[in-house]
Amino acid sequence: MKTLPLREPRRLDSAEPALSLVIPVFNEYDNLLSLQEEILAVMGEMALDYEIIYVDDGSTDQSLARLKEIAAHHARVTVIQLRRNFGQTAAISAGIDFARGEVVVCMDADLQNDPADIPRLLAKLSEGYDLVSGWRKKRQDHWLRRNLTSTIANRIISLITRVKLHDYGCTLKAYRRDLLNHIRLYSQMHRFIPALAEQVGASLTEIPVNHRPRRHGKSKYGLGRTFNVILDLLAVKFLSSFALRPLNIFGGSGLALIVLSLVSGSVMVFQKIAYNQSIIQTPLLLLSALLFILGFQSILMGLTAELVIRTYYESQNKPIYVIRQVFRSEKNDS
Repeated sequence: MKTLPLREPRRLDSAEPALSLVIPVFNEYDNLLSLQEEILAVMGEMALDYEIIYVDDGSTDQSLARLKEIAAHHARVTVIQLRRNFGQTAAISAGIDFARGEVVVCMDADLQNDPADIPRLLAKLSEGYDLVSGWRKKRQDHWLRRNLTSTIANRIISLITRVKLHDYGCTLKAYRRDLLNHIRLYSQMHRFIPALAEQVGASLTEIPVNHRPRRHGKSKYGLGRTFNVILDLLAVKFLSSFALRPLNIFGGSGLALIVLSLVSGSVMVFQKIAYNQSIIQTPLLLLSALLFILGFQSILMGLTAELVIRTYYESQNKPIYVIRQVFRSEKNDS
């Protein structure tokens, strides 16, 4: 089996397939052969050039050996081995970087996502959408540990990001390549790709997909990841609302704190004049001073953030806008 260079993603050869399947893998040895057979069966019914990219995310079982075996027998398969377990977001990001297709479909390797849903995602995408997300409407997981917490999390995410989806956590999604060029993934933000896509003006929708019980292995998710999701959600909300104008949130908060400082100071002075109350004995003096310091620091943080944002964009000649298409007359003006 040929080992491919890692320095130049999306330049493995000159031919570019129409579809790239990106599949992150972590300790899924028992599921890989069945998954590959199902994908081949589905893709065999479609007149579509495609590639399959498996990303081994530091598996500790024999998943990598199985992936190498699959790649040795199938020319359309590429296997990327990460040096250690970086997490699902990093694995998906690596697969996307190497994907050459005009459309990218991501899915899990645990056989709970059904490859038979791929044609339905592509059909919906062809209606003009930039992103089609799967919705595990009849989810086959533990009701309390997974379903209930997922339902609550999805509603909170929709409320905060204002992107109305039923299932952010479903990996099975179809993307247009040009959309992914404007999205960078960090931490565990793969579940927030729809919200990140909405920031750059993408049109998105979701369709119900089949969700199957896990056959082999165990889930890699637990309640412990809930806190990470909350922190990532805060980051997404900040990036979506204040990435280009951080002074609005820091400066606004600072001014509000300074106003409260002036109010508490005024109350303290009024009590001194009207009731001859000692300024030293009242807690309003300390409160007023603390609020003023916090407000002043918040404004300074906003100014610092403004400098960082401007340096980020100007140093890379990075525009603050995203163009969908450009239309010109084909007539020669001359």
